Amino acid sequence: MLCDDGFENVVEGGHTTGFALLARLPYYRGLGLSMVEDIAVSIDGQAVPREAVRLALRGRSWSLDEMEHCFDEKWNFGEKARVVIARPGGLAPGQHQVDLAIRYRVSYLPFVPTTRTGRPLSLAA
Repeated sequence: MLCDDGFENVVEGGHTTGFALLARLPYYRGLGLSMVEDIAVSIDGQAVPREAVRLALRGRSWSLDEMEHCFDEKWNFGEKARVVIARPGGLAPGQHQVDLAIRYRVSYLPFVPTTRTGRPLSLAA
């Protein structure tokens, strides 16, 4: 679910506006974006606020609230999505503990699964 590549600071207009990581959907089929209820990120034990998280796929991006109403896009099985976190200044270079939890809805399940993973990732200078 949490990819080894793609962990980097995000620079826009010469300013570091946050950081990004790559993730795969933890489900054996693709899901419509409206079925992804939450993407929770924690860095070095500090939870990232929900409103700071965006998901980017195939040249488009959505906040988690926007995804609730996105019925025309799908996160495909095996597809790497870019999870972008708004954090002025980004992260310092070096190793960081990255924890990721994705909660999603599946019509035939009587519960809402949340899949969690985490490990140290290195951010290049």
